[in-house]
Amino acid sequence: MPSRIRSYIKLLVAFCLIASFCLVEGEAQTRRKKRTRRASTPAAPRPVITNPSIAPPDETESKSTTGDVKIISTDDPEAQESTATQPKPIASPEPEDIQKTITALSNQVNKLNDKLSQKQDDERYERDMERLTRAEQRAEQLRSQLIDVQAKISDFEAKLEQIDFALRPENIESSTAGYGSTRPEAARDARKKQLESEKTRVQAQLKLVESSKTRLEVAVANADNEVDLLRAKLQQLRDQMNAAPVTTDPPAKPRKP
Repeated sequence: MPSRIRSYIKLLVAFCLIASFCLVEGEAQTRRKKRTRRASTPAAPRPVITNPSIAPPDETESKSTTGDVKIISTDDPEAQESTATQPKPIASPEPEDIQKTITALSNQVNKLNDKLSQKQDDERYERDMERLTRAEQRAEQLRSQLIDVQAKISDFEAKLEQIDFALRPENIESSTAGYGSTRPEAARDARKKQLESEKTRVQAQLKLVESSKTRLEVAVANADNEVDLLRAKLQQLRDQMNAAPVTTDPPAKPRKP
């Protein structure tokens, strides 16, 4: 038994030695293969570091608050893009230009005010002309009515004279003589009453017409007074419009380049 165990141990040791030798040989072969692969591939060039060229400072470049000039590389695209999008400085207007602008604006405002006032005057003049036309038409209508009333008054007065002439006793007697009545006194009384009633009716109509004449005379006087006032107002407004200076636009001055 001890001799068999020893032989087994020797075999196990020999097997372990052979296995370790095989492992070492395999690792060596893999290392040699890696080295040959590395030697076959060309070596990559080393990166060369170059300093960017510095552009000269420009007069239009913006300066920082400390007074140092900002240096921007021309090779940097981001810097070029920032300079391209940077707004240009705006020149402040001169006091003379500001004063000229203010003067031009004030002149334009004055012209607009003059045009507005002129338009208002024209509208007022047209309204007064319409009022004058209506007043003249009304005065003419009232005057024509007054003429008609005066004609009626003349007719009634003439009729009253005829009635008064017919009321005379001799005229009543002569007018009833041809009746052939047995009672001539009753015929004369009836004729007299007829003429007196007609005279009363004509006198009443005459009073009405005379009262209408009085009202028409007052209305005509008021209408004529209104016409005179409107004419005077229109004449005054016309004189003001003629005396107002005509505003003309001055020629435009050439702008400075």
